[in-house]
Amino acid sequence: MPRRRVRTAATDARRLAFEVLIRVESTAAFADVLLARRLADTPLPPREQALATRLVYGTLAWQGRLDAHLAQLVRDTAVDRLDAPVRAALRLGLYQLLFLDRVPAYAAVDASVRLARAAGAGASGLVNAVLRRAAALGAAGLALPPAAGDPLGRLAVEWSHPRWLVARWADEFGAEALPALLAANNERAPTALRANRTVTTRDALQAELAAEGLSTTPGGLLIERGAARLRAVRVWHEGRFAFQGEASQLIAPLLGLAPGMRVLDACAAPGGKTAHVAELLGATAFVLALDRRPGGLRRVLVETTRLGARTVVAAAGDARHPPLAGSFDAVLVDAPCSGLGTLRRHPELRWRRRPEDIPRFAALQREILAGVAPLVRPHGVLVYAVCTLASEENEQVVAALSAAHPRLVVEDVRDHLPPAAAPLADGKGFFRTLPHLHGLDGFFAARLRARD
Repeated sequence: MPRRRVRTAATDARRLAFEVLIRVESTAAFADVLLARRLADTPLPPREQALATRLVYGTLAWQGRLDAHLAQLVRDTAVDRLDAPVRAALRLGLYQLLFLDRVPAYAAVDASVRLARAAGAGASGLVNAVLRRAAALGAAGLALPPAAGDPLGRLAVEWSHPRWLVARWADEFGAEALPALLAANNERAPTALRANRTVTTRDALQAELAAEGLSTTPGGLLIERGAARLRAVRVWHEGRFAFQGEASQLIAPLLGLAPGMRVLDACAAPGGKTAHVAELLGATAFVLALDRRPGGLRRVLVETTRLGARTVVAAAGDARHPPLAGSFDAVLVDAPCSGLGTLRRHPELRWRRRPEDIPRFAALQREILAGVAPLVRPHGVLVYAVCTLASEENEQVVAALSAAHPRLVVEDVRDHLPPAAAPLADGKGFFRTLPHLHGLDGFFAARLRARD
């Protein structure tokens, strides 16, 4: 394979992705947060920003399959025993060889060798040899496990998910739907915006974004190109929009908000839904944003202040034991969860989560609901929402809540969804979205009414 000079900008995009991948693997940081910070601080042209973004999300999403192939290619050492920079350089290079048709093989190999060398890993020769071998073999020459002996194991490698998660979803969704769900999780989630209707409209915001050179999908607020620049544009600093996924935008309306209501957001950080609640309520309302983490509370205040949500009052406190008196017309519990519905947006979560995390989160969710249930006034509403597909964190938590608090009765969410979103209500009256069926993050929500 002849060596050619790689463009500096492309190398910078790869170096940025390389550094983000190492940080994601070695810390608890989320890739989207790290990537956004690095892109804001790094003067890359838009095309190279897009390349860095695709490299980070793609390499994380396909990490399981990449590692399975690397196990065949790295002959003397287990992949998990390599130094982190070597592992990141190999994954990054192999991802480009297998999944990016427009990247020449020489560019992918050469850049990864340089990254390994610059990181001081002392293994650039290994990276060079392995990736050249992969380029020579091509995708067809890199074998997947046979399906006959372990069909779930084959799917886990083929679609790059932990086997335990594939087995769980096979039980919950059935073998027929499984490949589509796994494939959908490997698609990059679009960047969705919510117009701040206290200061603008959807159409006006689209025009303002277009004036900044940012195009959105027709009739929607999904950014097609240039998402990395959004926090630098004037309309962001003026609080004219918030980042919020399409499914997430449908949670606050389930509260049935009306002017003058007292609302508690019990797990408020980072503040997106808090601001949405305040926007829907208008100026004559009271919104209490509760969060137990000082850092989380600061994020709520920064976001609600930017969006001009003046009716929001922030308070530090654990929703399991809320330091509150009185009652509320509506309570939102956007609970901490396993996040398994957001693998398009947070691909690294599939590698961080363990089977025991799901019952751990479910126990926490039950404790939070037990803490805030007494704060719902008679005839008031409680909305419970999570961004996961696990039934233990979804309807099973709601069933436990109803059993412990019989005065809270499940109501059909259909009456509180826009007509176009009515199909997102399931047969039990819950709000439920699935990546492979709806093209949305996986969300679950229940609406409960308090009796006398």
